[in-house]
Amino acid sequence: MSKTRNTEGSFRLIWTFLKGSKAFFVISILSAAFNALMDMLSPQIIRMTVDNVIEGQEPTYSAWIMRLVNALGGFEHIKNNIWIAAAALMLVALIKVIAQYLFRVYNTKGSETLVKTMRDTLFGHIERLPFSWHMKNKTGDIIQRCTSDIETMRNFISEQMTGIFRIVIMLVMSLVFMLAMNPLLTLVAMIPMPILILHSMAFHKTVYTEFEKCDENEGKLSAMVQENLTGVRVVRAFGREKTELDKFEKQNKYYTSLWVRVGKSLSRFWSISDLIANAQVMILVVVGAILCYKGRMLTGEYIAFISYNARLIWPVRQLGRMISELSKATVSVQRVKYIMDSKEECDDPDAYEADMHGDIKFENVCFNYDNCPELLHDVSFTVKKGTTLGILGGTGSGKSTLMFLLDKLYDLPEGGGSITIGGVDIRKISTEHLRSNIGIVLQEPFLFSRTISENIGITDEKLTLSDIREAAKDACLDDSVIAFAKGYDTMVGERGVTLSGGQKQRAAIARMITQKTPIMILDDSLSAVDTQTDARIRQALEKHFGGATVIIISHRITTLSHCDQIIVMEKGRVMETGTHEQLKDAGGVYSLIYQSQTGLGEEAV
Repeated sequence: MSKTRNTEGSFRLIWTFLKGSKAFFVISILSAAFNALMDMLSPQIIRMTVDNVIEGQEPTYSAWIMRLVNALGGFEHIKNNIWIAAAALMLVALIKVIAQYLFRVYNTKGSETLVKTMRDTLFGHIERLPFSWHMKNKTGDIIQRCTSDIETMRNFISEQMTGIFRIVIMLVMSLVFMLAMNPLLTLVAMIPMPILILHSMAFHKTVYTEFEKCDENEGKLSAMVQENLTGVRVVRAFGREKTELDKFEKQNKYYTSLWVRVGKSLSRFWSISDLIANAQVMILVVVGAILCYKGRMLTGEYIAFISYNARLIWPVRQLGRMISELSKATVSVQRVKYIMDSKEECDDPDAYEADMHGDIKFENVCFNYDNCPELLHDVSFTVKKGTTLGILGGTGSGKSTLMFLLDKLYDLPEGGGSITIGGVDIRKISTEHLRSNIGIVLQEPFLFSRTISENIGITDEKLTLSDIREAAKDACLDDSVIAFAKGYDTMVGERGVTLSGGQKQRAAIARMITQKTPIMILDDSLSAVDTQTDARIRQALEKHFGGATVIIISHRITTLSHCDQIIVMEKGRVMETGTHEQLKDAGGVYSLIYQSQTGLGEEAV
């Protein structure tokens, strides 16, 4: 997957995700800013109380501050009623608590709205990505991007970005007050700041790469878990538990070592940052004490200055944490951006809803999967409307690929021939319309973890139980289902493990039948049923859907023998075409398979 960093595109993506939560974050930012302003007032109240109220020093404040003091009765009155200063501090603290409460409430609302928007947008986009994209990307890694990476982005936006404004206010206001009190001491306080900032920037460059490796390997670990859980029966059947566990432990050990390496980098960074910050505080305390001793600084000013320095050094130290979180978030944004930048399926601008009841024609079709040799070579054949076409061929001959192309699961490349329905190129047919009129049962049917009735009726919410049972009867599944204790309300286990292979195939066929489409495709979907059930299903399809065009892919001659036309595929080419009667005695591939499956070949010997 792509590792390209695009800062502008990343900000644009985040801005898109913020739709619906911007107002919440604005309120939380304003609350954080107000909280920071209250933080700035407390040291000034303490300074005024010590220098002007208790020690009686001559005030040097602005006119509006003096008007406020006089409204409270003046410094002498406040000295005799010291509770006024305490009340002022309590009032500031109360306002700060309210601002903090509003920040937490609206920040939580904003972050939860944000993460919902991200999940909805990302899942909706993934649903519209082409089948070929899903075949190239591992499911476990996609899931990790949709969960862990989204959570990392949410944490950074809600916890770090919203705090930037508070940090900026604290930095600016602290420097303003510090300069007003003692420029020399402020200069001393500022000396370590460039060192801390440069150290943080250098750290960001290093830690970004480390976080990227961690995130990628977490995706690999998730993919490994997903594959093993999906294929648990295969793992158990072949006694592969130890082998798979060893592979997992090896990957997990490497993944853990990456985070240990990140931990060491973070430890070095924080240790150096703390050393510089503590050295700055120590120097400031010593220099400030000397200035107070020489009478160049008042006691209250010194106390307030130390307080402001704490508020100054904290944001600078937070910069390191923000950079660390920024590095993680940047990696996550890029990983999510890869998905969002992947092109969705789109129709030709002139696509329309064509009549789907015409002849199906493959003409000089050539195709290859990405970075693979050409699979289909100049394939041409026609399926007359309302007829049944049988396709026979060995593994890898391109049988299923033909159906993927017909259903636009893969796009036919330019110069790769054409596929038409009723004389209309499928590129000109709306994809949604095309697929809604082609019922297809794939070679490996997939059932959801829902009830049997929900799996069969998934094509249309308006289907009644009677409609579902009728389809199940045509698929020879009804007798099996009613034998279950809960009948059609029986929950199908994950990946359909509740049902046998034949029952899963028949459930998938019933699901296709409910669509009542003019084109039906059975892609080797009768392989797990016996020959009698095979015949009954084909008879039911012919009885109820005799006007439909049916394409049956199978390795079983008895399944194809009643087809109106049969084509034999070999190495991506159409080698033979004809009816069962024409092909069985033609001496070609079909004839050899026929003899092998019926035992005639052995009798001839």
